[in-house]
Amino acid sequence: MSLHIPDQVRRTVTASGNESWLDEVPAVVDSLAREWSLVIGPSFSGGLAALVVEATLVDGTAAVLKIGVPGRDLEPEAIALRLADGEGCARLLREDVGRQALLLERLGAPMYDVVSDPATQHDLLCDAAVRLWRPIGPDVGLPTGADLAERYADRLPQLWERAGRPCSPATVADALECMHRRRLAHDDRTAVLVHGDIHEMNALKASDGSYKFIDPAGLRAEPACDLGTIVRCTPDLGDDLRARTEHLASRTGVDPDAIWDWGTIHRVVSGVYSCSIGFQPFGNLLLAEADRLTA
Repeated sequence: MSLHIPDQVRRTVTASGNESWLDEVPAVVDSLAREWSLVIGPSFSGGLAALVVEATLVDGTAAVLKIGVPGRDLEPEAIALRLADGEGCARLLREDVGRQALLLERLGAPMYDVVSDPATQHDLLCDAAVRLWRPIGPDVGLPTGADLAERYADRLPQLWERAGRPCSPATVADALECMHRRRLAHDDRTAVLVHGDIHEMNALKASDGSYKFIDPAGLRAEPACDLGTIVRCTPDLGDDLRARTEHLASRTGVDPDAIWDWGTIHRVVSGVYSCSIGFQPFGNLLLAEADRLTA
């Protein structure tokens, strides 16, 4: 089998010292194609942490086969997709987490390429998130919003130093305060399944004209965790982020203060991380906005 591995995936694997995976993954794809009766097509570009290729089932169903790179655990994603059952997220068709492989419904173009108006994007992202959210209990093996806030709080100061202090100390302190509040606010009784990273490139058009998410992180958290990523989106839009937050709260019935906290968290963490890996101008845009809001 001739398998094209995109350059971004190659760089991710090489940087982690797992070059042998590049030689092994064609055989993994070949074995899955035989076991699941798939016809394998070309690879998709754009991903960093997984090889994604077109696949067609024996009955003609269009699908995608996703293979996680070493160090990428796809089990939380598989759990989230199973729970969503095709509502708000791509439908999971088959899985083999031992080989870090997921077979998924094939969706259409990203929202980014189809919808030009950012405000409309935000509303459509919100609508897809509402379809995804559903109550789940502590017995589900997913990390919580409190876990995420605590992990971010542990990582942010060190990441900020390594990135060369790309925003003000006050901005970091503000984000840490938000993390503390969201950790304390977690409640198992009201937690729902959330995606964890909703944005216009992670929402693809479905056959019914709606949008579904791909790549769910899979969290058991308050809905505001997802809406905060919409507050973080399009940092160069120039709109009033408080007004955007209030609009999302009105649309969903979610507490605007919680949305604002998560928006701050996602903005600062994503901005510092983007600066640390040279993902620009996104990182600088996010942190310029964060510093302005803190000041």
